[in-house]
Amino acid sequence: MWLEIICGLVIYQLVRRFFSDDEFSDVETSDSTALFSVAHRLEKLYGGKAYVGLRIPDSDTASRQDIDVVLVTSKGEVLVVAVKNLSGIVTVTSDGSWVCEGGKHHTTETYPDPLAQVKKQASVLESYLEQRGVTLLEGNVSCKVVIPNPSFRTIHAFPSEVITYEEWQHLKPVSRGKLSGWVKGAFSTGKEMQESSHQKLNFILGTAPMWDRVELKSSKIVLGEFLEFKGKQEDTLALRNIKRSKVDHVSIQKTSMFGLGNFSLELDYVFACGIN
Repeated sequence: MWLEIICGLVIYQLVRRFFSDDEFSDVETSDSTALFSVAHRLEKLYGGKAYVGLRIPDSDTASRQDIDVVLVTSKGEVLVVAVKNLSGIVTVTSDGSWVCEGGKHHTTETYPDPLAQVKKQASVLESYLEQRGVTLLEGNVSCKVVIPNPSFRTIHAFPSEVITYEEWQHLKPVSRGKLSGWVKGAFSTGKEMQESSHQKLNFILGTAPMWDRVELKSSKIVLGEFLEFKGKQEDTLALRNIKRSKVDHVSIQKTSMFGLGNFSLELDYVFACGIN
């Protein structure tokens, strides 16, 4: 009997190891997952294409501006979005910084003014687009800060550019015209030139630098900078022959012990420059 119990426990742990999501249990409500959730809803609400996790070069600081989401609608309208997946009580200081207390880690965190940051990101994005051949009309890139976390609490009144959780939940799809004042038209030229500029804009954003992305089972996503692969030599040997610049994505599957199942990871641009 004891032997059967022990064998049962061993098999349970093996199955749990290969099928459980516990290792990534915090990913479901992670900042990365929140970005893609917001981007997906923006596409449903306003149409077009949302680009997530852009890292746009900033020539003024010789660094990169990390932009959460850029939405380009089917009309060529442009929206730059900062996603603040904050839980807890948020207060705003005199310099515009946000102080968040009692979040999921029960700590106090201070964040620079998110609205000022996203406006800076939009400015850097406009300069980057201009360098690559697309000039938007002055002032025609709109900025928003979206707070999608239901545990967000505050007593402050925010500017209209800040969309709180309650406002985010009640947004409705708009007509085929402009986005109810959210986004101004990006181009003022003729129809053919608008279409050409729109296509070029999507091409530029689709090929712009961005964070590496790992897609896990249950549609969980992690953004980051993956510099190297670690593991058994036979697992990584083939990867060393792949150049990062030549790869769009790679799918990795691993079969569990006893053939009980498998899981897969899809990684976009995950090959570090040092891996040739």
